[in-house]
Amino acid sequence: MSHDPDQLAAPASHVPAPVATSRPGIGRDAPPWTRYIALGDSFTEGLWDPYPYPDGSSAPAGTASAATQRGWADRLADALSRRRVAAGQGALEYANLAIRGRLLGQILDQQLPLALSAAPDLVSLVGGGNDLLRPHADLEHLTERIDDAVGTLRAAGTDVLLAAGFTGSGPMSLTRGRTGAYNSNLWSIARKHGAYVLDLWGMESIASPRMWADDRLHLTPQGHRRVTDAALVALGLDPDDEEDDGSAPAERTAASARLARARADAHWARIHVLPWVRRRVRGVSSGDSLTAKWPEPILWHEP
Repeated sequence: MSHDPDQLAAPASHVPAPVATSRPGIGRDAPPWTRYIALGDSFTEGLWDPYPYPDGSSAPAGTASAATQRGWADRLADALSRRRVAAGQGALEYANLAIRGRLLGQILDQQLPLALSAAPDLVSLVGGGNDLLRPHADLEHLTERIDDAVGTLRAAGTDVLLAAGFTGSGPMSLTRGRTGAYNSNLWSIARKHGAYVLDLWGMESIASPRMWADDRLHLTPQGHRRVTDAALVALGLDPDDEEDDGSAPAERTAASARLARARADAHWARIHVLPWVRRRVRGVSSGDSLTAKWPEPILWHEP
């Protein structure tokens, strides 16, 4: 697949390898992992970075569609598998169990046992964002559950990639305090167990509005590409985009006029926030009728 050079991914600030394992960076050497399983919610499912429809036609990017979504985790699997094959090793085995709308407890209760039974050597565990959208999120409980899950995975010999949540801007800045506290706990858990951390909080390269879908909660394909490079760096690997070290923020657009911004916020609230509120009142989730897109580990080749 060809890429527009102006839209290539940029890594986040360099994140150290796990403290407990002290593994040195392996650059562009063949990644050591043979089986990678991604766990999580809509972020890891890949909203809104679509594959083409089954008939080969293009699906709309950066907005909701019925297409299978790709996302940063699939793109990370692409990069890991491609590098392994280039080094004369077998292709990566990959599964993605993430489903949109899942709370952290659902991810750990429903997805983690399936991952453990497949004996992966790398798991990305990214969850809690949907919990943090709720004003009365129990941070202590979320932290305890993540701590237990990472400890279980590490005891099984599995490397773990966590993710510190996004900073949040505009209306989503209301969650910034909760997310910041949660991130602090994640870094402590990573240090305790020797896990890797994808530092989404510190990613200036996704600050531009063009990196965000029209729902302001999920990334566009460009945003997912940048997160993929940040994940590679977090794992001690070189990013695919060697010319960008991630230190410079993405180009920002000029601020909208106050009235135009207010109108845009009102439209966003009507189209995206109100349906979410209605689902909460009814006790349903956007992912209730969905199943994981790649439920079993398969030899992974870039589509």
